Amino acid sequence: MSMEDHKLKVFCTVAETKSFSKTSEIIHLTQPAVSLQIQALEEVYESKLFDRSSGTISLTPSGEILYRYAKEILGLYAKAEKDIGKITGLIKGSIKIGTGTTVGNYILPSVIVDFKKTHPKIKIHVVIGNTKRMVELLNSGVIDFGILCDTKPSAKLVVEPLLTDELFIIAPPFHLWAKKKVISIVDVAKEPCVLREEGSATREIFERYFSDHGFSVNDIPVALILGSIGSVKEAVERGMGVSIASKWAIRKEIKNGTLKMLVPKEGRMQRKFSLVMQKNSVLTHAVDEFVSYLRAYPYENLSLDCKP
Repeated sequence: MSMEDHKLKVFCTVAETKSFSKTSEIIHLTQPAVSLQIQALEEVYESKLFDRSSGTISLTPSGEILYRYAKEILGLYAKAEKDIGKITGLIKGSIKIGTGTTVGNYILPSVIVDFKKTHPKIKIHVVIGNTKRMVELLNSGVIDFGILCDTKPSAKLVVEPLLTDELFIIAPPFHLWAKKKVISIVDVAKEPCVLREEGSATREIFERYFSDHGFSVNDIPVALILGSIGSVKEAVERGMGVSIASKWAIRKEIKNGTLKMLVPKEGRMQRKFSLVMQKNSVLTHAVDEFVSYLRAYPYENLSLDCKP
């Protein structure tokens, strides 16, 4: 991408986020650097592009015109790269994917390793965070697509189901439940629980499941609240309490016998991970290839060794 493209990308991101600070976070530039890029464009067009007078940032009439063309120009660059890639047969470039901890830590690494065997020149960068943050990054074009759970299609977003996840109750092997395969939510509500932080998708599913079965979240005796599934698993292994976790995240521990998984008696806890893309984005050849690969991947092979 040339310097001019980069300025246009910065400009579009400010226009979409209506914030210099968010843009600096997204594009990894300091705020003064973002301001300088916008100033440079304003000098080229001898016109103010943003109106900051009312305390919020909005596009001026000149800004509106530039935004329309900038989106077209950036789209044309992507199309050119794609068409040249088709002729040369060389698929290179980089892909940025946004996702949560379960997919990012426990599913994508295996998929990417397999993909790179046949596409060594493609660079793949995975950004991990909660769904709300990933949708922001997608809308401002920082990531090419997301693999997210429980995302609704919207005027801007296309959502395509990719794979199913199931969550199980986990306990240490020395727990009273270790010989059981099924446990009632009534029993879980009496045990100290190790939970993820608020805003985590796993935590939301746990709370929704509880309230669907007539329990208030306040009924759950919370032993610990932790910021990652790795730390939750470790706390459960050490006997700090029980928890829930995705089948993808506990494959190794179940295989090695350091955790026991139980099915909730009241019904399965499931969720779908979906491909989430901007409605009219032009995907590069590299992104196209990887998305096709994701659609066809035999995910069940990854969880064959993980049965309750």
